[in-house]
Amino acid sequence: MSLEDEAKEKKHIPWFPNFVISEIIVVYIVLAVLIILASIFPSGLEEVADPLHVPAHAKPEWYFFWLYQIVKKVPPLVGIAVPVVGLLLLIFLPFLDRNPERHPRKRIISMTIGVGVVIALLGLTIWGYLS
Repeated sequence: MSLEDEAKEKKHIPWFPNFVISEIIVVYIVLAVLIILASIFPSGLEEVADPLHVPAHAKPEWYFFWLYQIVKKVPPLVGIAVPVVGLLLLIFLPFLDRNPERHPRKRIISMTIGVGVVIALLGLTIWGYLS
């Protein structure tokens, strides 16, 4: 008897519904355990939020430090316009840069602008983290 004949003789168990049902059962068991734990150990409520008073220690997540720093240091309209204009330039960059060269050493202007933006974002992120 060859290996092919042995493989044909093995019983085929269909993925649906046999394995799907076992996965659904596991999901419901985990959900039941989570509900029981949440019922036994409920989380306490914090103080009521006051939208007119922001705590002094409030800071955004680390990936928004650069934007937070821009908004803190310039007028609000500029702080909103700079990221929007940057995003629009990023969207239209493939249409604006028509240089056929692919090697970075032959694309001095694009590489200079890209490195400058990365340095500026890193600097603003570090400045926002330290302030």
